[in-house]
Amino acid sequence: MRQWQVTRQGEPIDVMRLAEGALGPLRPGELRIRVAAAGIGLPDVLMCRGTYPLAPPPPFTPGQEFVGTVIETGPGVTTPAGTRLIGIAAFMIGHGSFADECITYEAMTYPVGAALDDASAACFTIAYHTAYLALVRRAQLRAGETVLVHGGAGGTGTAAIQLAHALGATVIATAAGAEKAEFCRAMGADVTIDTTARDFVSVVDKQTAGRGADIVFDPVGGTVFERSVDCIAREGRLLPIGFACGRWGVVGVETLAFRNISIVGALGGGFERDDMLAMHATLLAMYDAGKIAVPIDRRIDFTEIAAGVQRVADRLVRGRIVAVH
Repeated sequence: MRQWQVTRQGEPIDVMRLAEGALGPLRPGELRIRVAAAGIGLPDVLMCRGTYPLAPPPPFTPGQEFVGTVIETGPGVTTPAGTRLIGIAAFMIGHGSFADECITYEAMTYPVGAALDDASAACFTIAYHTAYLALVRRAQLRAGETVLVHGGAGGTGTAAIQLAHALGATVIATAAGAEKAEFCRAMGADVTIDTTARDFVSVVDKQTAGRGADIVFDPVGGTVFERSVDCIAREGRLLPIGFACGRWGVVGVETLAFRNISIVGALGGGFERDDMLAMHATLLAMYDAGKIAVPIDRRIDFTEIAAGVQRVADRLVRGRIVAVH
């Protein structure tokens, strides 16, 4: 079968190669998937660069998200062959979704809604699960609150904008560039901030009459996360979603205490399977009702994956880019 491999650390276009390979026998709980489409995201870039904590040593096949059909099951698996699923591939052991076939774990797969086409389905799991877990379960978003979404034009950012808007929040979104800021508005943001032209702290302060945002959803990290403390409301919740800038933000405990604010972790792992399935069903219902939609920047062929990952690395994507077989 065809598979993209990261051969060494570096920029995606330089270190990814299309090769032939085969998957070994399945272990308990594993499924073999014929990949129909694979979502491309920032973690794939970080895996190429060697800065993603769950990446195996080269050579390995990256690719986290997929939609596809079960073609073989390992011991203990209850999902029958022939089932169409979405989920997260076993990229952490080198068998990611940038291949004709990938391996996944049954516990990391979910039903595909009837309304989801392959492109949207391949980009659904991580972004919308992360946004829902962060905003609803962890931050306990309430209607009428103000949510500041950083990196609003990215995959997880657009999911957070849509969910917060659908749940009755006022949404302020940041993005680098006027076109990306306008894209955030199209996703449902009430206020958009082009961070290349305006300081987000002063804009949030003005928009909230000095009160600040109740929730900060931050996939960017670094200085952006640290400066968000200056525009968060008392009893506000800081959600560290990722570190697209290259490092996590750091906020001192004394700042949390004196400001009466909280840093709230929000990672998709570690929750009970029944809870995750219930949340997924809620998201599918929201999708069916037109409250959320996966914004696809472009569809590319499987053979163009290295170039697609490089587009993400170069920050040329608004929403998601997906490779379709």
